[in-house]
Amino acid sequence: MIGATRRWLRRNRTNFAIGAGVLGAGYLAGQYALGKLSEARQRMSDDRIAKENLRRRFEQNQEDCTFTVLAILPTATENLLDAVPVEQVLEELQKQKAERLARSVGPSEIASTAPPSVADTTEDDAKSSSFQSESYVHASQMAGDGESVVTAGSAEGPADSGERKSKRSKAQLWSEMKISSITRAFTLLYTLSLLTLLTRIQLNLLGRRNYLASVVTLASPPPANQESRINLENHDDDNFEQAYGNDFETNRRYLSLSWWLLHKGCLNLMEKVRVAVKDVFGTLNPREEITIERLSELTLEVRKRVEGATEEERRTRKWLPYLLPSHDQEDYVLRESGMTTSEDVTSPTTATSLRRLIDETSDLIDSPAFTHVLTRLLDAAFSHLIDVKISQLSYKIPPISESTARVQEIVGSDVKAKVASSLAVFCRQAHNIGSGANNEYLAAIEQVRDLEAFAAVVYSSNFEVESPDFTSTRPTSMVDKSNRTSMTTSGVDPLAPGLSQPATARGSVADPSFESAWGKALAKEDGKPY
Repeated sequence: MIGATRRWLRRNRTNFAIGAGVLGAGYLAGQYALGKLSEARQRMSDDRIAKENLRRRFEQNQEDCTFTVLAILPTATENLLDAVPVEQVLEELQKQKAERLARSVGPSEIASTAPPSVADTTEDDAKSSSFQSESYVHASQMAGDGESVVTAGSAEGPADSGERKSKRSKAQLWSEMKISSITRAFTLLYTLSLLTLLTRIQLNLLGRRNYLASVVTLASPPPANQESRINLENHDDDNFEQAYGNDFETNRRYLSLSWWLLHKGCLNLMEKVRVAVKDVFGTLNPREEITIERLSELTLEVRKRVEGATEEERRTRKWLPYLLPSHDQEDYVLRESGMTTSEDVTSPTTATSLRRLIDETSDLIDSPAFTHVLTRLLDAAFSHLIDVKISQLSYKIPPISESTARVQEIVGSDVKAKVASSLAVFCRQAHNIGSGANNEYLAAIEQVRDLEAFAAVVYSSNFEVESPDFTSTRPTSMVDKSNRTSMTTSGVDPLAPGLSQPATARGSVADPSFESAWGKALAKEDGKPY
């Protein structure tokens, strides 16, 4: 029995060997497949975690941008209110009004001679603030009074030189109030839009630096001679280095450059806006009644003179002088903002890093994408001022709803209001535009989708600008991962291969990789193939 078994095994040993080989190969193949499957699963998990991490950082950055704008906007508002003191003009007009009333009636009757239309002109806006409401009510009141004074002048005949001088002074005051109130409101809209874009660029560039620093840290293996130890790291939101990189001094100086827009740029822009407003609204009589469509046309004409009348003019319009100081004024801005003193010596590393950030910011501001987004932001801001605030408060047109849109459009086209009543709303809204809390104009601006798409492109392009040896220290999978991560928050994928070219020098053409990414972002938002 045993011998027969041995003979059978001997005869079939070749078959057994083949079978064992097949089983062994199958086992090895199965283990290899399981290993590859596990590796692919781990890679997908890492990609998902990386995308979620990038999306979370991006969303936090945009919230920081909003809070930053609200925090520093009142500085520009205060400077513009001081530069265009419309309230002083109103006080002078009120004083002249009181003097005329004192000459025409007794002191005890002055309080009862106010026209009944005074409260009606601004009754919907009386809740803004008691002081401001009182001032602007008088502004609307004196529009009607100005009409009676002018017409009386033609019927009185000759008058003494003092009376003529008073009349001329009043006309000049009304003209100044008209130009100044509109200029101030429009300039604040431009300042708010420019400050929003500048803050998005600055914080997203710094957020990108921090993201890259974390990627390098995760991708770089520890030295071979380094002992295993536990590292405690602060990943909370209050960790400034975790939020915007670890070069604190460079970040402080870079962010302080917004001082230029808040103190100098907005005032320079105000002069440009004033010239446009004077050319367009200069011949408009405060007593004249116009429709909301006519006011919109005049506003659009002012925008054309400031931004450019054609697409080509808007695309090539240079906003950089209003946003950042020139190279020879950067030290002045750093001193005025309290970042440096005349005795401070900047380290070469800080100077190089700061120069790289300033140059890239300048290139982004000079890019056609910037002017495109700025135009969209200004469209939203001016629409909220004219089509919402002026329409409701001055023309008494109720808010437009979907069911009554057509009816209100027909009715609203025939409604007229005196220019003086709109001037009162312009004066009040200037304070709302520059408010640092519950700013509905900023909320309207942030509803523009192109703003978030632009921020996403800034945040996710030009990775290798921050570290020349970045690609040499990270694995290939990490390179591909960072270049392919999509911004799901904006509904677009702004990244594309080849986004690793360094930023160009200041004053040159914007980086083509950024323009390529921005073009693809717009194409995907429009639902069109790129």
